Amino acid sequence: MAVVNTDVYKEEYQWQEGEYTVTRNTQWSAPGCHNGCGVLFYTKNGKVEKIEGDPNNPYNNGRLCMRCLNLKEALYHKDRLKWPLKRKGARGENKWERISWDEAFDYVAENVCKIQKEYGPEAIIGMEGTGRNVIWEVPYLTYGAFGSPNFTLGFLSGDSCYLPRTAANYVQNGGFNIVDCSQTHPLRYQNPEWKVPGCIVVWGNNPIISNGDNFLGHWIVDCMRLGTKLIVVDPSLTWLASRADVWLRVRPGTDAALAMAMINIIIQEKLYDKEFVEKWTFGFEELAERVKDWTSEKVAEITWIPQDLIVQAARLYATTKPAAIQWGLAVDQAVTGISCAHAISDLRALTGNIDVPGGDIMVHNAYHLDRHYNCGIEHLAPGMEEKRLGFDRSPMHQNHMDASAHGDSVLEAMESGKPYPVKMLWLQSTNPISCMASEAPRVYDAMKKMDFNVVVDVFMTPTAVAAADLVLPCSMSCERNGVRSWWTPIRAISKITQYEECKTDIEIILGVGKRLNPKAFPWETEEDMINWYMQTDGKCDFSFADLKNKVYDFDPYCYTYKKYEKGLLREDGQPGFETTTGKFEFKISLFEMWDLDALPWYKEPPESPVSTPEAFKEYPLVLTTGHRSWEFFHSEHRQLPTMREFHPNPLVDIHPETAAQLGVKEGDWVWIENMRGRCKQIVKYNETLHPKVVRAEHAWWFPEKDPAEPSLFGVFDSNINNLTQQCINGPTGYGSPYKNTICKIYKVTKDNEQVLPTKIITEQGGFGYVRNVQK
Repeated sequence: MAVVNTDVYKEEYQWQEGEYTVTRNTQWSAPGCHNGCGVLFYTKNGKVEKIEGDPNNPYNNGRLCMRCLNLKEALYHKDRLKWPLKRKGARGENKWERISWDEAFDYVAENVCKIQKEYGPEAIIGMEGTGRNVIWEVPYLTYGAFGSPNFTLGFLSGDSCYLPRTAANYVQNGGFNIVDCSQTHPLRYQNPEWKVPGCIVVWGNNPIISNGDNFLGHWIVDCMRLGTKLIVVDPSLTWLASRADVWLRVRPGTDAALAMAMINIIIQEKLYDKEFVEKWTFGFEELAERVKDWTSEKVAEITWIPQDLIVQAARLYATTKPAAIQWGLAVDQAVTGISCAHAISDLRALTGNIDVPGGDIMVHNAYHLDRHYNCGIEHLAPGMEEKRLGFDRSPMHQNHMDASAHGDSVLEAMESGKPYPVKMLWLQSTNPISCMASEAPRVYDAMKKMDFNVVVDVFMTPTAVAAADLVLPCSMSCERNGVRSWWTPIRAISKITQYEECKTDIEIILGVGKRLNPKAFPWETEEDMINWYMQTDGKCDFSFADLKNKVYDFDPYCYTYKKYEKGLLREDGQPGFETTTGKFEFKISLFEMWDLDALPWYKEPPESPVSTPEAFKEYPLVLTTGHRSWEFFHSEHRQLPTMREFHPNPLVDIHPETAAQLGVKEGDWVWIENMRGRCKQIVKYNETLHPKVVRAEHAWWFPEKDPAEPSLFGVFDSNINNLTQQCINGPTGYGSPYKNTICKIYKVTKDNEQVLPTKIITEQGGFGYVRNVQK
């Protein structure tokens, strides 16, 4: 009989294992991803020696990706920022002098006060990246210390990362839906109420690699092992698509049309859940009328998906109970972002899969730690919120469906000084010219015009060298305290090591805040501020110290099913949804009040074979961007030797037949070019793409190259955002065509690469195109 060592997997927060201290912790940025997986940090003499997955953590059950397993390389990389740096030379020269933290905080306060006095607090912009560890802290700094209404997301055009989906959900059903793979319950798969999803639609993301939106892709694999069928909507044959019952190879940017066709099939064939539709929804007849002309034949021509597969997918999804939809960034990154999310959510309600076991469960952040982007808004002076840039972009912004300044409006104000001047940027955990900002050269130019810029990061980035006057080094995940509450369980992030003079994000924010507005920053320590966030801003009945020792805690709300029947969704406690009608709205009442189209619609991408046929003759390929890789998360990890060994250079996927027609082969460097600019990447064959579609990587820069201009880490040489477009949004101000534009491809030669894009932009004024700015 085998002997089981019950001492291997411990449940306490920390213990000693030989020469190592082992700490159960949460890994969540930086570096990282959106998830917050359970990890075991093995430390000795105050340093991390190795990282393993925590088998007792119900979130990831001990599974880790290579980014976590390789974390030690990031923690102790020679190029990590170690202490505050004040710019010594001109911007772009990469000349710095070391200063103390007190000097740094005083320098910030001096410049903030000057700008507040001369231009008003609204002239200061607080920015963050993908909204991980600083999702509530930077907004609090912006509102509470700067007094500005302008917190925003790194020039994210159309706020095209999750916000279109969340905004659409909230106006339709007053909450948010996630796929129920049992992850909201402490018993996981043993939860007696849970059901295995009969079918999961993976729409516009590759969750095994990206792990976006706090969704661990391996949960889908677990469900597949238990019998779940898959429908995958993706231009490329991903690992999940290769194992799907139906793969829908959609033309980038046409997802809304596909969703409308599936709705039409389900209604015409009477496959919808009549009881749920009649009792709990509003606008069914109008929806049926809107989609009746969106036939599978018509949509097959638009999306390039065979008609029979569209029909097969609609029938499989509608007739399999329960079913769920895991959606991704491709939904947001089109001008149809809101409408596409609207239509996909309609599919959930049509089939009665909302808030049922194994369907799309409705959730909030654990213990109501929901006030992320609005955290600290109460500190703004009267009338200041109405000055938020983009407030007038659409009624959705005016009515607080978006709690951040509109990224495109921020850029336009920086360029034009209208409706008022912008003079300062605070950039914390964001590297926009490498990653987040479409039309990267334009954003680079705009940042250079600012009077004062501060960058808070873990490495010196192209954004910092190009534009910063002050660079502040922040701690990585195991070097700080924090909480992870999206969605559940709430998880503790515990400080177990210290690196040089780095401070945590909260320590930096407290240092600045106490100098500028001490009344808004009464806390003495990081832990004090976290306790306020948990217990006062949120509804935790336990402290951070309690959570740290427990490691994680589940919020029962998130695993309660059919909350709409139990009065748990509405503030008045009545059954139904938190909407104008009290029902899930196929026809959105608020949109009708705001003179927006209240039903789903489809519009061609701004540049496509259909909308711009003449331009398509010159740029005859559909370009989609931003697909994920195992090694990197956005612009992170490029300086890590192990990651670059696996993935040394940027890759563009091309069908082999297309490559042959272009006279290029796998391994060749090629130029990707359109009317806005060009960049170079290496050809990788992908025979699963449509021959007219190419797929390029984003967020590339080269930390091994000279940081000073004109090199600037080679940030624009392979930057696909030389080709994408800022300020082209849907009618709500949401959505932007990051993933659906056009291009041409040709081979890089000695003659045509004499002057690289970074030098063209930093020394020669850019590519010289005329911007088509949407007004």
